Amino acid sequence: MDFNKIKAAAEGYKTDMTKFLRDLIKAKGESTEEKEKVYRIKEEMEKVGFDEVWIDQLGNVLGYMGTGDRIIGFDAHIDTVGIGERKNWKFDPYEGYEDEETIGGRGASDQLGGIVSAVYGAKIMKDLGLLNGKYKVLVTGTVQEEDCDGLCWLYIINEDKIRPEFVVSTEPTNNNIYRGQRGRMEIRVDVKGISAHGSAPERGDNAIYKMADILKEVEALNGKLRDDPFLGKGTLTVSEIFYSSPSRCAVADGCAISIDRRLTNGETYQSALKEIEDLPSVQ
Repeated sequence: MDFNKIKAAAEGYKTDMTKFLRDLIKAKGESTEEKEKVYRIKEEMEKVGFDEVWIDQLGNVLGYMGTGDRIIGFDAHIDTVGIGERKNWKFDPYEGYEDEETIGGRGASDQLGGIVSAVYGAKIMKDLGLLNGKYKVLVTGTVQEEDCDGLCWLYIINEDKIRPEFVVSTEPTNNNIYRGQRGRMEIRVDVKGISAHGSAPERGDNAIYKMADILKEVEALNGKLRDDPFLGKGTLTVSEIFYSSPSRCAVADGCAISIDRRLTNGETYQSALKEIEDLPSVQ
């Protein structure tokens, strides 16, 4: 297939794709609040001629283009993170903006642009006869990725009973093709203390102070993790911290952290857990 024909076809849908993306940006949708986006994607899939479109019980929107037996998946999560402080934005993140080369807004690249590209990419494949009865393309707009990374595809595989030959993730990559991906896990560390009145802290055991030593060791551990020439280095960072205390005038009796851990080649979840368990302040 002449690649210029594919580019020309995509150029022909530029106006439609732009409107589709701008609509999705305007449809606010953090994790568990994706309903408006889901139905807007379903509408576009039906408009461009997907052979089958449905919303599963988790809330993912799925569409098949083509009728072959071999499934090639194209995935984009459609939830976004929040906007933080509105005053830090130079434009309305939910209105977005557009110039000759760029469409901006909350989620424009991660991954609303991805679902737009996948929907119209599937249409172009069908238009140009690239599916040829042997393949069918599955496009998925998946939910809750920001808070429950992986849950959407566990549901698609285990409950929807769909297992593609392979899946292309439309995570932004500067328009490069990336092969492979580091693994991810979340590790929670809980520390228990003993509460006491804030006027007599020596009678208690402050869980936050105990966590402080662990935090320093976790930060240092990141620099010692395994590297890989293809996937890159394993990493970890503390992404959230929690505490419990009877009041603001009392010694904290509990503290916890959530660690975002990225696994490279040769690491396992067991080895990653052991690294945390072996920290001096954890023992």
